Amino acid sequence: MAMLLGKKIGMTQIYNADGKMVPVTVIQAGPCKVMQIKTAETDGYESVQLGYDEVKKSRIKRPEEGHAKKANTSPKRFVREMRLNGQQCSVELGSDVDVDAFSEIKYVDVIGTSKGKGTAGVMKRHGFGGFPGSHGTERKHRAGGSICSHGSDRGHGGNLKKGKRMGGRMGNERVTTKNHILVSVDKEKNLLVVKGAVAGPAGGYVIVRTSKTHKK
Repeated sequence: MAMLLGKKIGMTQIYNADGKMVPVTVIQAGPCKVMQIKTAETDGYESVQLGYDEVKKSRIKRPEEGHAKKANTSPKRFVREMRLNGQQCSVELGSDVDVDAFSEIKYVDVIGTSKGKGTAGVMKRHGFGGFPGSHGTERKHRAGGSICSHGSDRGHGGNLKKGKRMGGRMGNERVTTKNHILVSVDKEKNLLVVKGAVAGPAGGYVIVRTSKTHKK
């Protein structure tokens, strides 16, 4: 399995061989530095840690600096690791990983952080229909309604049930969009062009990996 760290550039559109317009997302993927190689003997599991994007000298912390020196590189802003799950490690400590890793891959999953929308009510956050606009409703049009009762989830009391949809913080969550078609790979500019939309704003960090659930 291949994985790269990158940054969402934005969306555009292309035309396929049939002349149909296809919405695509452009991702600046890598080059990433191999910051650490974990093994079962030293860490209890096997993984490869990648780092992307330079950090300002004024923001470098000493533990991060020491960690990066082991790989003969500088600290990175975006650091994530990929579990190997029994696969053989094909990279070396301090080496670069770029878009060549996706040259023979057709489908990818993209992990990003969705846009934060602040505190929202149940109608905006979960799509509730709200109360009627007339017929005696007074100052309750966008309320969530009853949240507890003995009638629902019988046998577990009248307390608030786990997972109840209520108002609260909306967005700013880890979102994985799966099975994007990898439209093109630009090795010179380190760009990946994937079909469809990717979570997060332009300039947000993303993780691109080989699709796990695509059926051949």
